[in-house]
Amino acid sequence: MTGGTDTMGRPLRRLRISVTDRCNMRCRYCMPEDEYVWLPRSSILTFEEITRLARVFVSLGVTRVRLTGGEPLLRHDVAALVGQLRSLDGLEDLAMTTNALLLARHAGALRSAGLDRLTVSLDTLRPERLLAFAKSDRWDSIVEGIGEARRLGFRGTKINAVVIRGFNDDELYDLIEFGRTYQVEIRFIEYMDVGGATQWTIDQVVSRDELLRRVADRYGSVRPAPSDPTAPAERYQLKDGTTFGIIASTTQPFCAACDRSRLTADGTWYTCLYAAGGVDLRELVRGGASDADLVEHIAGVWRRRTDRGAEERLALADRNTLYPVESLRADPRREMHTRGG
Repeated sequence: MTGGTDTMGRPLRRLRISVTDRCNMRCRYCMPEDEYVWLPRSSILTFEEITRLARVFVSLGVTRVRLTGGEPLLRHDVAALVGQLRSLDGLEDLAMTTNALLLARHAGALRSAGLDRLTVSLDTLRPERLLAFAKSDRWDSIVEGIGEARRLGFRGTKINAVVIRGFNDDELYDLIEFGRTYQVEIRFIEYMDVGGATQWTIDQVVSRDELLRRVADRYGSVRPAPSDPTAPAERYQLKDGTTFGIIASTTQPFCAACDRSRLTADGTWYTCLYAAGGVDLRELVRGGASDADLVEHIAGVWRRRTDRGAEERLALADRNTLYPVESLRADPRREMHTRGG
């Protein structure tokens, strides 16, 4: 059985699973505040509950799962969860997004458990900027983690860099060269007005078109590279074959091809990154629902899905911050560190 398609003909193919809402960094576009409201520990799904829900989603057609947070490596023994998920029949790709502060310590266990791929969030190559921007002085730990993943044989590693005008948009070339050195693909992400991006303004966004112009000014011609049409990143290639990606969710939304949804650490399922509300699957799981009940419920929600949040934001005449701080504190599931970004 599959989950069918939603009202726009989009299948259910990718699932992002947040395993914790906690993080050991405080990036400006995600967690800029000093105080946060955390999910109650009693509400956090166990590994067995996560695996059960993942199995249901896979039975409905999900083939790609990504573990996120917060910072997923803060979840104790997360490699054990990787091993449980890796055993699911029909799951083709199991990945993780991490800030890599703890990656050098855990990469071996993740690799042994069956994790396929890693994506590392790294917005700057300057330690002093990391301290100012993310309140972390552990830039060396991130680079050590990336190197250890390479040494262990992880392939297809990507580096996500959110580009913000006036902060790190002067590092585009340095990041591309870093990618060459570590044999990873850089993906530039437009600064998005989601969740905890309470300091977001449109003038800080460096658009896809501007990014391409600036890269071409330095490297010469830039041509499209083979890309997955349902993936968020558009890929490009330099004359020497070096590839990089751009995720242009702010200025060039890809809602029409979006086949992904998100499960928070407490079991709330969101069918769009911008969705104001989600579906409480934890209550069903802990309330005795059968797998058949879960399949029916999830499939029904997906078939009614109308989400095109990024397109709707783009169409606004006056586009300001999505949520004020007070709204985020009233419902912490609106935070990107809770929702999995």
